[in-house]
Amino acid sequence: MDSGSKRSVGLMARVVERARYLHYSLRTEEAYVNWVRQFVRWSGLRHPEEMGQAEVEAFLSHLANERHVSPSTHRQALSALMFLYKEVLGTDLPWMQEIGRPVPRPRIPVVLTVPEVQRVLREMSGETGLVARLLYGTGMRLMEGLRLRVKDVDFARRVIIVRDGKGGKDRVVMLPRALEAPLRAQLRVAHRTWELDRAAERAGVYMPHALDVKYPRSSESWSWHWVFPSRTLSQDPRSGELERRHHVHEKRLQRDLKTAVVRARIAKPVSVHTLRHSFATHLLQNGTDIRTVQELLGHSDGSTTMNYTHGPKNPAGTTAGPLDVALQGADEAAPPAGGYRASERGDAARALVTGHTPAAYEALCAAA
Repeated sequence: MDSGSKRSVGLMARVVERARYLHYSLRTEEAYVNWVRQFVRWSGLRHPEEMGQAEVEAFLSHLANERHVSPSTHRQALSALMFLYKEVLGTDLPWMQEIGRPVPRPRIPVVLTVPEVQRVLREMSGETGLVARLLYGTGMRLMEGLRLRVKDVDFARRVIIVRDGKGGKDRVVMLPRALEAPLRAQLRVAHRTWELDRAAERAGVYMPHALDVKYPRSSESWSWHWVFPSRTLSQDPRSGELERRHHVHEKRLQRDLKTAVVRARIAKPVSVHTLRHSFATHLLQNGTDIRTVQELLGHSDGSTTMNYTHGPKNPAGTTAGPLDVALQGADEAAPPAGGYRASERGDAARALVTGHTPAAYEALCAAA
């Protein structure tokens, strides 16, 4: 290993160390390490201390113009490099604030109708089917549902406590009555897995915020076990040493949902997050006030929740357009003396839609 590679390895270790010191999530840590590694490789294994504004802007330009990344990916790469220079290398120079950021573009979320949700969920069964129903029924994010612990399901109060959600926040969501029996059955399955792990004296589940140091036996307790444990063991992603029982991998749900959408013949770009969008939109359509929806979703900023009002309150879906009015007027017009020919009413409608006379329209169709 040459000196440049050794410095690169040492740099990655410093990025990981700083991210964990600041209690960043594992996903953020992995994303930042990936972008720093890409930046170093793009530069020909030069150390970031030897580079500055020109190289950072050139790398970001490479992402935008050659790799055609999305604005959100562009912003993530920039955030990773800002973290590298400011938090890891201790560099806080004026040029860091001068680098342009892509402007976020507001997007209307993809939402399924209630019948579409029913069709998709009918195509899903088993463990991933239950997770999909749970996400739609509670508005939880993908990883919030998969990381659910036994202690956080409260059947007596019919609530679920979401721990350490996005931004490190906790919140409470409803436990749908329709899912009480399936969740109890899932807990029986999870309990058998927990018993096997204890009999084999395996390491306990992952504990956040070093709670396994404060409470050494808690990681092996039933209350901290996963509601949706993985069928197989895997190495701890942080230490790389302990072999633990983790929760179900997110790719299983993503794959099964994609298959269900195809089978349900839904012509929309549906992702797991679409279930959360649909949850919020359907609550608003049923008259739930926006403040309640904001609390259930865990949004700190109400403007984020307002994105869902475009669906139920948008006049585009309920306002009659001029074409419909014109066609309706054509259909209701009095027939000429002697009555219509068999095709005259259809000819008039086609002329309104296409802008061509009947003869010109038929000529165009024949040419096509």
